[in-house]
Amino acid sequence: MTDNRKRILVVGAGFAGMWSALGAARLLDAARTHGEQIEVALIAPEPSLHMRPRLHEENPLSLKAPLLPLFHATGIRFIEGSVRDIRAKDHEVEAVGTDGKAFTVRYDKLVLASGSALFRPPVPGLDSAAFSIDQISDAARLEAHLDALASQPDTPARNTVVVAGGGFTGIEIAAELPARLRSILGEHTAVKVIVIEQADAIGPDLGVGPRPVIEQALSELDIEVRLNVAVKSIDTDGIVTSNGERINAETVIWTAGMRANALTKQFNAERDRLGRLHVDASLRVTGEDDIFAAGDVAFAATDDAGNHALMSCQHAMNMGRFAGHNVAADLIGGELLPYRQPVYVTCLELGPWGAVFTEGWDRQIKLVGNEAKALKRQICTEWIYPPEADRKAAFDAADPMVTVVA
Repeated sequence: MTDNRKRILVVGAGFAGMWSALGAARLLDAARTHGEQIEVALIAPEPSLHMRPRLHEENPLSLKAPLLPLFHATGIRFIEGSVRDIRAKDHEVEAVGTDGKAFTVRYDKLVLASGSALFRPPVPGLDSAAFSIDQISDAARLEAHLDALASQPDTPARNTVVVAGGGFTGIEIAAELPARLRSILGEHTAVKVIVIEQADAIGPDLGVGPRPVIEQALSELDIEVRLNVAVKSIDTDGIVTSNGERINAETVIWTAGMRANALTKQFNAERDRLGRLHVDASLRVTGEDDIFAAGDVAFAATDDAGNHALMSCQHAMNMGRFAGHNVAADLIGGELLPYRQPVYVTCLELGPWGAVFTEGWDRQIKLVGNEAKALKRQICTEWIYPPEADRKAAFDAADPMVTVVA
């Protein structure tokens, strides 16, 4: 590498980051420019894609896919480090390596794809006494805790789990827990799983379409749902709710909402209520000529009907393809493509009961039970994984105009 080589830098190795790097490398390969060299580099703490949509499952430490073979095949440079500061005026980022030492990386164009993190409001005891499945390390900590319950005295508190938050993640982990607890504590143990949701309905952001199916599944799984109530405080022995009730439980799992990665705060740009940067149709950050955003850090319109991308791999993958194409096109003077993803589906796993699959923003039910669960398995074990480490296959998959992601 020479000092005068131009560089596209992608921050983050999640779904949006991986596909952004591939999208940029694909366009540069197709353009076959013979002038100045352009490097596509991706910076992240490790060269692996974490299967975050699967962290409600067992054995979370296995839920990652290596990326180095794919990057080697496609000519993408991997830089190991955690970005701490983005100096847009200077076109550089400051990062910290695994050795704890800071270093700087220069760029000509940047794609921010640093993802999101679990929302942690100032609830007493949340940081010290609650578990989560936000990241692989969090899910592994929860799994170790659950496995260790078998060595504890058989009490109602030991056998009770409170899931704080009745959204997508809360529903999926709650639906898994009764069978998982019985496999650890014994099939005849009287386990109790309670979902606490401050809204007046389970899955408030999922709408009324799939709600009857969700309610049926949770009821048949003997999961208790308490609505119009919030968690006031948490300790190692349970929670206190906003109406003053004490629930004794040795396991409390916090799933209440997500926020965009804190790097979005470094820009003097408009953000939505989740901290996502407003972007134009090409996914360029408003007011930043050389910075694009994709995935959970981008507030992006998916169509002309007023719908916007959600914090999901479904949208992150396609946003990455478009952001990668556009950041490379912007650098070489090519045509930028407007990001559009009018097709929207939801596939919610409901533990041993099955799943529910819907289509459209109004979430019309198309599949339920085992049939929906089979589709969910295909999505989570095949479709969201990286493409094979073959240059042509990977670039074909990274084409934003021919790839449809369900």
